[in-house]
Amino acid sequence: MAGDRFETLQVEKSSGIALLNLNRPTRSNALNDVLFGEIHVAVRKLDADPDVRVIIVAGNGKNFCGGIDLDALTSPGSALASADGNSGIERDNFRRRIKWMQDAFTAFESCSKPVIAAVHGACIGGGVDLITACDLRYCTSDAKFSVKEVDVAITADLGSLQRLPWIVGWSTTMELALTARTFDAAEAQKLKLVHGVFSSKVELDRRVYDVAAEIAAKPPLAIMGTKAVLLKSRNCSVADGLDYVATWNAALLHKSEVMETLRSRMENRKPGVAKL
Repeated sequence: MAGDRFETLQVEKSSGIALLNLNRPTRSNALNDVLFGEIHVAVRKLDADPDVRVIIVAGNGKNFCGGIDLDALTSPGSALASADGNSGIERDNFRRRIKWMQDAFTAFESCSKPVIAAVHGACIGGGVDLITACDLRYCTSDAKFSVKEVDVAITADLGSLQRLPWIVGWSTTMELALTARTFDAAEAQKLKLVHGVFSSKVELDRRVYDVAAEIAAKPPLAIMGTKAVLLKSRNCSVADGLDYVATWNAALLHKSEVMETLRSRMENRKPGVAKL
């Protein structure tokens, strides 16, 4: 891995938008250790890149993500193999490995820039964990989703059980996770897991890019603050959330940027906004 060249990811940047493609198409972009590790690196780099304002996560090949790579899961040295240990140290190592995988997806949520998931084909198990850590989600009409872990004797541990209830509701999450049933794009939209459904990947990519471009054109500090405050407010009282946003704006809201945005509206032009 050198610079922005990855083994399991493909990263492209243009006009403030970064496209991060899962790039294991022959394995339906199934998640292995290399992919988890490269997500850590790629998202951290994109978050720190002042030229990037929005990140799109998509998948190469026929499917967005087929979930955990079962071959990698059962190979020597894998997370599952390390679950055989009985000592306290071995069990703690297993827990640390799970936390490391969780952190890869949490990187999307904790990234200061908005992250949009563009889903086509299968989005299974770990794929659902991934997209629930993103800020916005769109899909093609052929997309299929499943919180699949119970079917392979695993309690979903990479974020679906924590994040999905905030998106589709607690009771719906319980039903989806206990049955592990597959649901289609129309139901995903009805449940508000996705914001839009499109007839083809070409249409999906076009719409997601338009949404990303619309967000990228807005004042970046306001976008960053909106994401941060919404995430903070999810886990605190209204009073604490109001206090947090007051502190945020006191620290980061600048008169010059507000005035430039107001002037640009009056002059019917795009505002000149600073890089993050």
